[in-house]
Amino acid sequence: MDSSGTSQGKMGYDNPALVGSTPSLSPPPYSEIKSEKQEALKTVFVVPSSSEKTLKDEYYNPYENREVGHPVTFSDALFHILKASLGTGILAMPNAFHNAGYLVGFVGTLFVGFLCTYCIHILISSEYELCRRRKKPSMTYPETLEAAFLEGPARFRWLSRYSDFAANLFLILYQIGSCCIYFVFASTNIKAVADQYIRELDVRIYMLILLIPFILINWVRDLKYLAPFSTIGNFVTIISFGIIAYYVFDDMPPVTSRSPVAPIGRLPLYFGTVLFAMEAIGVVMPIENELDTPERFGSFFGVLNCAMLPIAVLYTVVGFFGYIKYGPEAAGSITLNLPSDQLLAQSVKLMLSFTIFITHAIQCYVAIDIIWNQKLKKHVTKNALWWEYVTRTLIVFSTFFFAAVIPNLELFISLIGAFCLSTMGLSFPALIQMLTFWDYYPGFCAKFIFLIKNLCIIAIALMGFVIGVTTSVHEIYLKFFAGL
Repeated sequence: MDSSGTSQGKMGYDNPALVGSTPSLSPPPYSEIKSEKQEALKTVFVVPSSSEKTLKDEYYNPYENREVGHPVTFSDALFHILKASLGTGILAMPNAFHNAGYLVGFVGTLFVGFLCTYCIHILISSEYELCRRRKKPSMTYPETLEAAFLEGPARFRWLSRYSDFAANLFLILYQIGSCCIYFVFASTNIKAVADQYIRELDVRIYMLILLIPFILINWVRDLKYLAPFSTIGNFVTIISFGIIAYYVFDDMPPVTSRSPVAPIGRLPLYFGTVLFAMEAIGVVMPIENELDTPERFGSFFGVLNCAMLPIAVLYTVVGFFGYIKYGPEAAGSITLNLPSDQLLAQSVKLMLSFTIFITHAIQCYVAIDIIWNQKLKKHVTKNALWWEYVTRTLIVFSTFFFAAVIPNLELFISLIGAFCLSTMGLSFPALIQMLTFWDYYPGFCAKFIFLIKNLCIIAIALMGFVIGVTTSVHEIYLKFFAGL
């Protein structure tokens, strides 16, 4: 991948720039007449197969027209989704269970995992259909949202001009918000170790110390130079999780000592945390777009199901046993509950801080690509390289600023999950499917069920958005600003 963000390499962590958008889409180039055989969504879990193709499908198959320089294999795609989902979010799951209770948390995490997987399925199947209609081999998330508005009812098509901005805005906020969380995570864990050897300092001091290293690593313009560090980070993460499991399962208290159901007022914090932890919506479409056998992505035993099932189970197990072990004391990262005076526990905090340091640069690359490569670069005529470094520095500084303002891991995670992922991960996919297949269901009953199903998902997402953001902001205000 060159500095302009052109996609030439693998996707996922190697090529995150593909989550951005390209110039606006033109109106549909095809006839509006629908065929009686168009039943692309008899099951949203399967991308339309060859037996379901209409004459238009046979005329253009997006999968057969994709030209990918370095296609991603099944195992590569599976690894990318697992890597994107197993970050700071899983370490916050015991705290999430504290906000829900072990019974509600157990059932709720599995439900959210199913809902997230379902929404990704309908997003991918909708993208396929929109690509087929427009004779495009693939689309990014913003393109898919824009195309869905253009394909939907005529009275809503004017909204397409704003969809690109909305999708990119939430993508940028999600990526920058995640980077803020990484800043807080690294600083808090390093502080937990340093406090054992020197006098205690405010966590913001450690953020200030880390600011220069974070800026320097984000000055790396080609992600291939970070690949060796990312590989090391993967092995370090596996070792760290093993050590964490050792501490969690050592001398665990009985389940009856914990609450099965938490006060309902804390449930929004749980919802936001689980959404942030489990969603990998930013990398899903780019991975599918560069898969060597894209039809295997959404199949029953495809990449998505094979990745999301163990993710949902692992998050449930970590949250459940982490909460049973630490109870109400469960911190925003389970690493902060490990013994502060033991070298083994200290090594985990430092190792995971290193992996998060690398991940910050990878996640921030997406925001840099959208802001610089797609939006600002075309307006710069002189000293483009200098202005690119200025842009990169300002983006990193923004993550430092918000992390310093709200240096609380659990509240930050819940806020980003409720604000960004309830929209990007739940409501937008349901909206895209509803617009894409608006005229595809014959009969009142089928159309009614189709609309009610998607409207229910949107309602759940909106409730999570409003209540989750309100609760998180209120808790942040009480914790950091009420006494000012």
